[in-house]
Amino acid sequence: MSRVCSICGKGQTSGNNVSHSNRKTKRTFAANVQKVSYVKDGKVETGYVCARCLKSDKVERV
Repeated sequence: MSRVCSICGKGQTSGNNVSHSNRKTKRTFAANVQKVSYVKDGKVETGYVCARCLKSDKVERV
């Protein structure tokens, strides 16, 4: 299972490493997701939730 937020769908994105001589190589930016237990539709589920969803109280932690 990939590390994608189960609430908003945020996952990793791609970009470039840029060196001092301006050479570019591909890199990835990982989303800040935490493995938590939360309540969804009255049931307790375990999954990955991003930090923004946790801060904005979009999920209720158990």
